[in-house]
Amino acid sequence: MRHLVSLLLQNEAGALARVAGLFASRGYNIESLTVAATHDMDASRLTLVVFGDDAVVEQIVKQSAKLVDVIEVSQLSGDGYVERELLVAHVQDSDAATLDACLDRFGARLLQRSDDRFVVEYTGRAEDVDTFLDALRQAGRIADHARSGIAAIEWPLVAA
Repeated sequence: MRHLVSLLLQNEAGALARVAGLFASRGYNIESLTVAATHDMDASRLTLVVFGDDAVVEQIVKQSAKLVDVIEVSQLSGDGYVERELLVAHVQDSDAATLDACLDRFGARLLQRSDDRFVVEYTGRAEDVDTFLDALRQAGRIADHARSGIAAIEWPLVAA
């Protein structure tokens, strides 16, 4: 099962390695890992995605909360969060009209164009990025692409 974990970490050397090490030491491959600064200059948000057994991941999350560098940890699930991933793709051998139709259908953006070479950008949930990549393959040849990893934030359903 897919698990999305969000941690608020102190900006300290080795904090990321300690958290990632907990998951790796249990044999879990981290599918996606994104770290960036937050509104607090002393803290960073770490968002990671792992696939695995519910009970084991829950135990690792509890152990993560005990690490000295971890300020806050939560498992994101259901409708309690918003996630996005950025895709930048280099497309070749595409007809401009076909590619434009694909971009319009998904709300993607064209960043660069040169003859039959294009660089496009798409932002959405991970499964939406996968769907867009499939459609993009129908519109042309993907010469290269980069995905940012998932950024996610809790979204309260009830006002606090």
